[in-house]
Amino acid sequence: MTNRCTTFEETFEVIATTRIYNFNKCVAFITYQGKKKFGQAFKIYESDLSVMHQLLVYAIKDEKSAAALNIDLSKGILLSGKNGCGKTAIMHLLKPFLPPKFDYKIKTCREVSFEFAKKGSEALEIYTQKSNKQNRLTGYCFDDFGTEHQIKHFGNDSNVVAKIILNRYEQFVENKTVTHLTTNLSMLAIEKFYGSMVSTKIKQMFNVISFNSDTIDKR
Repeated sequence: MTNRCTTFEETFEVIATTRIYNFNKCVAFITYQGKKKFGQAFKIYESDLSVMHQLLVYAIKDEKSAAALNIDLSKGILLSGKNGCGKTAIMHLLKPFLPPKFDYKIKTCREVSFEFAKKGSEALEIYTQKSNKQNRLTGYCFDDFGTEHQIKHFGNDSNVVAKIILNRYEQFVENKTVTHLTTNLSMLAIEKFYGSMVSTKIKQMFNVISFNSDTIDKR
């Protein structure tokens, strides 16, 4: 890919008040930002382009392309792939393409679990309860779903992230609260690890987008 793109404004042109994005420039901009934030080794490989296309279609809310790709724009993204394929970096780099109301914070599942271990259920309120001024919960991407373990608070086991997902599912149904996940687990492994109730909710809440198993390690 020869396009060089160093600013977000270069990724699109405005035609009759509508932004028309250039896919190659979008990928070039993500690559440029990735090198700045994560080091010069960062690269989008040819084998990643299908995943990048799906993610960008979702981010810019391209309804026609989303329908063709069977992507539901009202759902979140579950981005799966092996360790080192760049899931976390890409979820950071995708954010400029989303409309402001669909912005999200990124939090590792281990951090969430450790917060619960220190403070108990109170620590989860930020992820599961909206303020009086909010119509829906703050958007979150929970990173490395499945790497957390059963965390104990005063001796009580609790599958913390599963609890958050179940709570956010209710808000998804009620007001389209959007949640994202990154994971190296397959859907089969998620069901085995978290149970059928959680896996069923995940299927309803997320578009599953997966890197190929032969994706190059970007670390």
